[in-house]
Amino acid sequence: MKEAFDKLFNDPLQQAGLGRGSFDGADPLADHERPAGAVAPALSRRRFLVLSGLGGFTLALLGTGNASATAKAGGGDAGSDWAINAYIQIHDDNSVRIFAPNPEVGQGVKTALPMIVAEELDAAWEDVKVDYAPVDGARFGAQFAGGSLSIPMRWQEMRELGAAARFMLVQAAAEYWSVSPQGLRTERSSVIDSGTERRLQYAELAAAAAAQTPPTAERLEFKSPGAYRILGQRISGIDNEALVRGKPLFGSDVRLPGMRYATYVKSPVLGGRPMHANLDDIRALPGVTDAFIIDGTVRVSRFDPAGTSVAPGVAIVAHSTWQALRAREALQIEWDLEQASRDDSAQWQSEARRLAETTEGQAVAERGEPLSQLAQAQQQIAASYSAELVSHAQLEPQSCTARYHEGTIEVWASSQTPGRAVQSLAALMDLPESNITVHQYRGGGGFGRRLDNDYVRETALIARRVDAPVKLQWTREDDMAFDQYRPPVHHYLRAGLDAKGKIAAWDNHTIAVTPDGAEPGSSAGFRPGIMPEPVLEHYRAAVTLLPFKTPTGPVRAPLSNTYAFAEQCFMHELALAAERDHLAFLLDVMGEPRWTQEGERRAVHTGRAAEVIRRAAAMADWGRPLPQGSALGLGFYFSHAGHIAEVAQVRMEDSTRIRVEKVWVAADIGTIVNLSGAENQVQGSIIDGLSTLAAQRLTVRDGAVQEKNFDQYPLLRHPLTPEIVIEFVDSGHAPTGVGEPALPPLAPAVCNAVFSASGERIRHLPVSKAGFSLV
Repeated sequence: MKEAFDKLFNDPLQQAGLGRGSFDGADPLADHERPAGAVAPALSRRRFLVLSGLGGFTLALLGTGNASATAKAGGGDAGSDWAINAYIQIHDDNSVRIFAPNPEVGQGVKTALPMIVAEELDAAWEDVKVDYAPVDGARFGAQFAGGSLSIPMRWQEMRELGAAARFMLVQAAAEYWSVSPQGLRTERSSVIDSGTERRLQYAELAAAAAAQTPPTAERLEFKSPGAYRILGQRISGIDNEALVRGKPLFGSDVRLPGMRYATYVKSPVLGGRPMHANLDDIRALPGVTDAFIIDGTVRVSRFDPAGTSVAPGVAIVAHSTWQALRAREALQIEWDLEQASRDDSAQWQSEARRLAETTEGQAVAERGEPLSQLAQAQQQIAASYSAELVSHAQLEPQSCTARYHEGTIEVWASSQTPGRAVQSLAALMDLPESNITVHQYRGGGGFGRRLDNDYVRETALIARRVDAPVKLQWTREDDMAFDQYRPPVHHYLRAGLDAKGKIAAWDNHTIAVTPDGAEPGSSAGFRPGIMPEPVLEHYRAAVTLLPFKTPTGPVRAPLSNTYAFAEQCFMHELALAAERDHLAFLLDVMGEPRWTQEGERRAVHTGRAAEVIRRAAAMADWGRPLPQGSALGLGFYFSHAGHIAEVAQVRMEDSTRIRVEKVWVAADIGTIVNLSGAENQVQGSIIDGLSTLAAQRLTVRDGAVQEKNFDQYPLLRHPLTPEIVIEFVDSGHAPTGVGEPALPPLAPAVCNAVFSASGERIRHLPVSKAGFSLV
């Protein structure tokens, strides 16, 4: 089993659902945990030439070239078009077009990545125009949005591209003025002669810059943070105006001439296969152009971003979505359920609880002598924590448009892994990747759901049968029934305290879902190396696999989203058992400032951890007296390379009604790229965390998900949103992602506060299961 866990969790791309090999063996995060003041490794000469030659970095002059300096410096006539390569284009009106390579699903990377380029290019932000980059791995590398990796993965690359373009523009200006480049500076899309203050706009120099030899990596000079004009500022999202005006941006908005509309009906009991259906009756209905059975490739579609997994079902194609959905209401299918799932989520939780406390499990991480030290400890504390099945619940249900023609397929989709979609379709349809084109569109939320391309594969199979572009639109009910859910989990935690109230030993037994009995399901199980293992001398983590066929997958902050609740609430229990203040106890656990795994990309820095814990406590004025029934609760977690601590203030309206009044967040995620975007992601994480904590759970009975829509699966309402105060700690490190790490500390912060206010310990998520409610 250990090999299976290593395979799943030793690579952050596995955690994002992308698997190994996406970066040709390179470590995209090799620098993002570098100590403050360390110099980032320069882009290799070979890599730089690959980028500049293949278009991974581009600078171009487009337009009429009406400036005289352009014609003179470039050695050509006004009106020529000049190109160097493909991330950056400079137009003759001095506007700067920057391609955003990674998908946008609300996390802000369509704005943030171009900001990094624009900063090093020294372009005025108002001159910048942003477009999606084409889906092309050879030119733009791994194009995906997951694991909070977009910023750390692209940070150094984007800086180098912008700095290289600036270098070439300065060289062009130096040659035009016949001066040394050392006497020139850049500012707001212009090169300025510091001696005379004369200036040339970038548009006037682009043609000559195109003739420059790209600089070697050693010649690149990066701006110091003190000179930043764009990074760290609040920059409105590139799409914000279009969003509020309702302009078409999303995959669901795609419209093509002659387009048909489809719905795809799968067995509500997972694993069912259609044997017969009243297809002739359906084809005769108004607007319906075809109806047919798709055999699929598997009984239950699995999390499979680049694979061929398609569940069997019945497709209906019509002239409108409405006609397709009306026809669906008349569809009668006889399902073969012989190999279908018989999952029952309540039975799973019951059996998980029994196994956790009566078996030892198989160790996946162990150091020291945890079991013997536990037996000899001054105090022994044990507790169970668990969480239930949760849906991604992104607001835009799955949608995709595809056109198949003579062995080629073109796709328009909101996917978090558009590059993997190309690989997936090539494998599914036995086509060369060169015959597949994927256009990326903004996604109406993702949270990990759009990492998989199951809906893209379904659309492609339907399109192959139809002589026209086809849009497949899932309904909300489809989205709830055929998600890849946050897996249920059960943790049985034991710890021993020594005579001084310090942790002497720790043992965690996790019960994890498994679809096949051999490996944990996607995003299930336990990840070795996470807290508190790195800071304890005697530690053990073990796993027992319990069958559950219902598909699971990455949901915002996979594994961390439930384990942080268990680990940090248990830390509070240990602090109380030791008769110590929770803040002091947690700081003591961190110990001296150090990297827990030097050089490892998932390494905790205990000094950074302690600083955010202190900062959050200070922001909340930890220890101040509060009215009876009110209390503060603390939670810290390290995930996706972010060190984040949160303090929640709650008020108990009565014995079961909880009001979360305020949440303070201290976050060390390194350099802030877009302050507005970072704040947005932290706020969204707090709200999402409260939403899943409060009442969200899915129940599976006899293989079928019971909840169908948001009336049965409540999202947090605006009146329940607490005041959120955020402080970012500038530790001088390169930036890490922030789409996920602020979510895990929220549940323990709230639940610890509830205990302090009421004496009731919440051990299961959502809290509604125990009769609590947020008000």
